[in-house]
Amino acid sequence: MQLIGFARLGKDAELKTLTDGKVVANMALAYNYGKKGPDGKKPTQWIDASLWGKLAEVLITYLLKGQGVVVTIDDIRIETFNGKSGPSSKLVGNISALELVGNAPMHNNTAPIAAIALPARVAPAADVSFSRHNDDVPF
Repeated sequence: MQLIGFARLGKDAELKTLTDGKVVANMALAYNYGKKGPDGKKPTQWIDASLWGKLAEVLITYLLKGQGVVVTIDDIRIETFNGKSGPSSKLVGNISALELVGNAPMHNNTAPIAAIALPARVAPAADVSFSRHNDDVPF
């Protein structure tokens, strides 16, 4: 199963180097869906996603809480675990493509995004606008 869509990071991504030398950035992605409830908010679905390799290393300083991203997540699955209140489950997957959207939240030690050279696969494959006011979008 594959998911392509817009999400926001629920917390800063965490970069880890595994014992075999592979690098992974783990992040919690929040997807809003459906209609607003009585509280005025849409429901949120959380997905724990992993970004692997050089792309994770390059983007880690920009994967901050609140950052908007358009991602392609492959291998989405439900994992079960023992939580504080007993058995629980969560959605997890691996990110195969990622694009930063909007203004990035900045920490004091973060350079502007334009100052780094991003790998080619970070850029969109076509000239696509994600603006809500794009009259060319048929829906």
